[in-house]
Amino acid sequence: MKHEKQTGRQRKRRALRVRNRLKHDAGRPRLCVFRSRQNCYAQIIDDGEGKTLAAAGTRDKQLREEIRYGGNKTAAAAVGKAIARRALAAGVKEVVFDRREYKYHGRLAALADAAREAGLVF
Repeated sequence: MKHEKQTGRQRKRRALRVRNRLKHDAGRPRLCVFRSRQNCYAQIIDDGEGKTLAAAGTRDKQLREEIRYGGNKTAAAAVGKAIARRALAAGVKEVVFDRREYKYHGRLAALADAAREAGLVF
């Protein structure tokens, strides 16, 4: 139990550290990513207005037809392409990547690379 509490505290501190770094780029919207074991979600948030500009996830109807399982790198890449398309349609070209407490590797890196290839600027 003690180890779980310590791990939880470390994740919270890491998330706060990342969020504080992002506050310096307040002019850009934030690409926030959440991943669970079976799914991956991304949304672009304008913190100034407090509104979500675009969102995509592996549970969307359009993406469910393309992918079989939502918890792998190919699914994350599909979410990255979808969020980039939706952001460009909403008029957003530049974003700040909010990785929360997750390390930048695996599914997160695949999502970010796919979004960059589809036209988003980080």
